[in-house]
Amino acid sequence: MNNYHRVFLIDDDEIHNFLCESVIRNHKFADEVFSFLWAEEALKALAKIVQESPEKFPEIIFLDINMPGMDGWEFIEEYRKLPKELTDKCNLFVLSSAVDKKDITYARSLSEVRDFFSKPLTTEILHIISEVYAPE
Repeated sequence: MNNYHRVFLIDDDEIHNFLCESVIRNHKFADEVFSFLWAEEALKALAKIVQESPEKFPEIIFLDINMPGMDGWEFIEEYRKLPKELTDKCNLFVLSSAVDKKDITYARSLSEVRDFFSKPLTTEILHIISEVYAPE
């Protein structure tokens, strides 16, 4: 399986983040995993990385849609304002329990979103990402 350097998890469910981190670490999918319960916190962390060490921008972001405060759609709006040369190298995946077909279709229509996956994060999802979205 591909070994990515940095993965961001953005989900307001602590238990879900813990389980995702476990799956990622157990399968040696990434060197570092950072979890955020609030989309605003993740945006602040990304902005700091942009300013201080752009080489540490995550290669993968898993984003939930339904969160208190800033939701996933609002996060994407703000994410678009980050430097394109960095966001182009990052694979943003929606990882959500949303079952509304409109949400799934809309997520997949956004240029920033590589794909939509239903929770929970599984080994199969990691394999798909490694095979389909791995950098050349």
